[in-house]
Amino acid sequence: MARSVRIPLVQHSSLRRRARYRRVLWTGAELLVTTGVLVLLLVAHQLWWTNREAREGAERKVEALEREWGGDRGHDLSGGGGGGASGGSATDSSGSGATGGTTSGTTSGSGGGTNPRASEAYAVLRIPRLGLRVPVAEGTDKQKVLNKGYVGHYAHTQQPGQAGNFAVAGHRNTHGEPFRHLNRLRKGDRVEVETRSTTYTYTVDKILPRTSPRDSGVVRPVPRSLTEPAYGYTLPGHYLTLTTCTPEYTSRYRLVVWGKLVASRPRG
Repeated sequence: MARSVRIPLVQHSSLRRRARYRRVLWTGAELLVTTGVLVLLLVAHQLWWTNREAREGAERKVEALEREWGGDRGHDLSGGGGGGASGGSATDSSGSGATGGTTSGTTSGSGGGTNPRASEAYAVLRIPRLGLRVPVAEGTDKQKVLNKGYVGHYAHTQQPGQAGNFAVAGHRNTHGEPFRHLNRLRKGDRVEVETRSTTYTYTVDKILPRTSPRDSGVVRPVPRSLTEPAYGYTLPGHYLTLTTCTPEYTSRYRLVVWGKLVASRPRG
């Protein structure tokens, strides 16, 4: 007698559950792919588009300043002969690529003896070793200054050429990243700051590779690190301070480059 074979029955409910599982897995995979594409687009926007947009805008501003100065010589934008006395405070409002601090000083700016307006571009910074030519604007506001690809002057530090410390900050990555290669500077490198009437030449003298974002000593009139006291100065002088974030693509620490004024000459 032939032995009967029992054929298992597949329930419709089991088929529906499996179909639901497949749909859930497929939907999850689609979401992951979509999220990955969006992240890549965001990274491309930050690393490419913001750089291109900011660099082009900064270059146009440099050209506009040079055209303006060419037609209006004789007005000192920097107040280069002045000096400061009483203490004040300077805090980076951007939270990006800069260091807060306290410095002295009455500053002179555009229009002959008045302060530059907040976020106003009023000078041009040139660093031949880096092939850099970038506007200097008043203040370190992230949206109005740094994200435009400009270098920002710490409010209440001195102006170019003045006794004390002319201190600026710039992005190292994204938004034009003017200070991307600041770590390549070496002692003796030339840095020029051009204003409406005068070009000031500084030479790089000291480099602090890493310090805290709260190290306010680096932008004082006589700059000296509070967290790395072996770095800095003890005597008054005519100083330049350049600050940016380090390591790259982070804002954990600050890189600081100091220079000393060695020459000034009238524009034109």
